[in-house]
Amino acid sequence: MHIDFTLPLQEPVLVFAIILFVILFAPILLNKLKIPPIIGLIIAGIIIGPHGLNLLERNSSVILFGTVGLLYIMFLAGLEIDLNEFKKNKYKSFGFGALTFFIPMIIGTSVFYFILNYYFISSVLVASMFASHTLVTYPILSKLGITKNLAVNVTVGGTMITDTAALLILAIIVGSTKGQIDAMFWIRLSVSIVIFAAIVLFVFPIISRWFFKRNNDSIAQYIFVLGIVFLSSFLAMLAGIEAIIGAFLAGLALNRLIPHTSPLMNRIEFGGNALFIPFFLIGVGMLINYKILFSGYETLLIATIMSVIAVSSKFIAAHLTQKAFKFSKDQRGIIFGLSNSQAAATLAAVLIGYQIIVGETPDGEKIRLLDENILNGTIVMILVSCTISSFATQKAAVNIAKDELKNAPMIEKTTNENTLIGLANEATVECLMQLTIAMMDKKISNQLYGLHIIPVDKESPEIINRANKLMDKAQVFAASADFNLFPLIRYDINIVSGINNTVKENNIRHFYIGLHEKTSLIDSFFGNLTSELLAKNDSTIYIQKSYQPLNTIKKFVLVIPPNAEIELGFNEWYKRILQLARNTGNRFEIFANQQTIDFLRKHKLMTAAFVFKLLDIFEDFLIVSREVMDNTMLIVNLARKDGVSYNSAMDKISMYLHKYFEKVSFLLIYPNNHTRTTGKEQPLF
Repeated sequence: MHIDFTLPLQEPVLVFAIILFVILFAPILLNKLKIPPIIGLIIAGIIIGPHGLNLLERNSSVILFGTVGLLYIMFLAGLEIDLNEFKKNKYKSFGFGALTFFIPMIIGTSVFYFILNYYFISSVLVASMFASHTLVTYPILSKLGITKNLAVNVTVGGTMITDTAALLILAIIVGSTKGQIDAMFWIRLSVSIVIFAAIVLFVFPIISRWFFKRNNDSIAQYIFVLGIVFLSSFLAMLAGIEAIIGAFLAGLALNRLIPHTSPLMNRIEFGGNALFIPFFLIGVGMLINYKILFSGYETLLIATIMSVIAVSSKFIAAHLTQKAFKFSKDQRGIIFGLSNSQAAATLAAVLIGYQIIVGETPDGEKIRLLDENILNGTIVMILVSCTISSFATQKAAVNIAKDELKNAPMIEKTTNENTLIGLANEATVECLMQLTIAMMDKKISNQLYGLHIIPVDKESPEIINRANKLMDKAQVFAASADFNLFPLIRYDINIVSGINNTVKENNIRHFYIGLHEKTSLIDSFFGNLTSELLAKNDSTIYIQKSYQPLNTIKKFVLVIPPNAEIELGFNEWYKRILQLARNTGNRFEIFANQQTIDFLRKHKLMTAAFVFKLLDIFEDFLIVSREVMDNTMLIVNLARKDGVSYNSAMDKISMYLHKYFEKVSFLLIYPNNHTRTTGKEQPLF
């Protein structure tokens, strides 16, 4: 077989191998020089690209994968944004979006029109390039786990605003050069954008929830999500705006359907960070021609002016945002780092502007809307802005991550987080695992124990083989969410004693167990097994019944009895409720008496998703049924009979659930029975 080694290389296998090794080694090598991985990949693209060693050309394959990577960045930004915090702070996002759009627009238009004597329409288009930005450095924040920080939330929200405005300006300018700006143009553009947004934000979530309910195959779910992203991007293009807006809106649409600690989320992040996003960064590097810096004085001057305007205007916007909303210096660094990098929308604008012919010189030379100096200057600006953004984001993000760790509540650093899952039925494994993982903070612990007990009088090769398959399934599910599960198969004459001995031997504080699908609620749930567990087990016990996947739940209803906050075990289970709220982003309606509500507000034990409703006495439990509808999970905090929050009405909970909450997913929580208090508030978090 003859292989052609002529540069640039064309052999697909060799080309792909080179790119993979670049993705692997470039960040590692340049990290030793304190260069952020993102810049390492861009520099690697310069070196191996057509303007460097010419090993590879920026052909259709690189462009395809790079486009996927760009859309991936925008999709992840929409997927990881905290929608409840975004709604709560939407005016901050609009404020930042306005600042980061109008400041570059005013400075850029003024400089290019009044000083550099460009056409007004050209000056506006160049200024819109300064106003837009791409979240190139977002993966840095994702890896450091600070995407929930308010500054990140505000910046991502502002990005949607400024990029949409900049790309609308591009669409308007293109229309004006073709003589299409009339009343019909504005009507068509407005209607198409409204229809596009309505389909993505309202129709896609309904379709996605239907699909996730009926298909739990991990590969099928991942392919479905990618299909939604690219369909949304295509619809954006049909609406007359850029595809990146569609990808971002797809992230918002699927936000609450993909919990942040779920296996699906882990696969999405892995695929993007391992392959597609690096491809995009390498492709950006291939565009950069460092030789243009030496091509002439005018090119260098334009490149310098563009870089200075882009960086300074974004810094001014970030600084004003910091002062207006009282952010810290590091939060300003995050805002500046995220909003300073130019790539996607900038490239779209300059390439389209360069292709538009607005006239001819007397010599017959074509006059372009954006000339070659602007084109070359844009490439330099991309390199400069991405470099500065990477260093700024890396420095600020590391500082914020350290501060969050330093200021984390002491209880999170010291409390035992050992978690045991009782695995008895293959049909309930995934739902039970999904809930358990969603209630855990991976930063504190990603360790799980899985327990299956085989009665010694029923031991057989078939039962042992079934137990091993059960554990294998649980381990695969845990690993797909980046958790470790230690399998524990125990032989015992009594199931309860086997569970209790396992709890003591492994210092378990949280024990999750599911209900058998085929057994009636009263017979299976409040029989001898559960009674013995509650009487003899000191761990916090979570008992789940699931009728649908967790990611298809739209709302949680949490019932807290009076005096629950003075149980010593309150902090253990409530901390996991907070984590469930953060990981799912769904609305939480909390029913409690005024004393408990005041306690939670006083200690700020809430998120933007929480809505409090009065339930003065636990005997009025059935009031809750009015709020439990389709796609709702009911969570009830109960108590053992020696607990200070115990109420005799809790003995009827099985009857209530069986009669009034049929086919409703629920979770019952019994706080630990290790120590009790008699009325004194416990220190929390």
